[in-house]
Amino acid sequence: MGSATTQALAASTAALAQAKDVTLDTAGELFTVARLVGESGQLSGALADAAAPAGLREQVVATVFAGVSNTTRQVLAAAVGERWSNEDGLISGIEELAIRAAAIAEPAEDIEGELFSFLRVIAANPELELALGTRLGDDTAKGTLVEKLIGGMASAPTTLIVSSLVRQPRGRRVRQLLNRAMKIVSAQGDRIVATVHTATALSAAQRTRLGDALAARYDGQVSINEVIDPTVVGGLRVQIADDIIDGSISARLADLRQKLAG
Repeated sequence: MGSATTQALAASTAALAQAKDVTLDTAGELFTVARLVGESGQLSGALADAAAPAGLREQVVATVFAGVSNTTRQVLAAAVGERWSNEDGLISGIEELAIRAAAIAEPAEDIEGELFSFLRVIAANPELELALGTRLGDDTAKGTLVEKLIGGMASAPTTLIVSSLVRQPRGRRVRQLLNRAMKIVSAQGDRIVATVHTATALSAAQRTRLGDALAARYDGQVSINEVIDPTVVGGLRVQIADDIIDGSISARLADLRQKLAG
């Protein structure tokens, strides 16, 4: 991500945080805008043109997206008023704003946990991953398929996020889309994501103790995503970003074998 895009995204995120009346409809409108901008080279070029006056870019938003809500239009105006590194940065930025808006609209929902659960379903079903990830399929049909699969089980914001992302993959794999969405939702809630691999499910007390320990170590609220992994022999394997804490017996045995061999 270019430095200009990083700064533009930070400013746009701040504008979204200050916006009033952010609803799930706001998120849906932002997803639609991201898709339309991504499908039109002329529109994306006009909105990401750093040489054009910011006021002119904002006027394009007011004209082209006159039908969206005032909240959405204000957030978009703030976004296009910034200087983005390139067109893709702007499109990705609007998409991130949509994901954040969904999290803001329904803060009580466990969006991140539901995204993680669907990610595990994808990982366990190669045919489903292929159906959603193929470049030959119709993107609208993929979105409809997601809505049928999780519409009755996942919350409205999670369903909106997943169905919208598979409708506008822009060459990205489904797992990549879901992982990015999880990170954005966690960031919006000021949480750190910990993926915990364990041979058996953690009890509520164990999850609480682990969460408290990780929160103290990483100085922040921790969201735990649990993966049942029979290959983990005793203990846990915890991954937070690129940091791996492996307290499993299998890891200690492997370390011992390496020391004996070396």
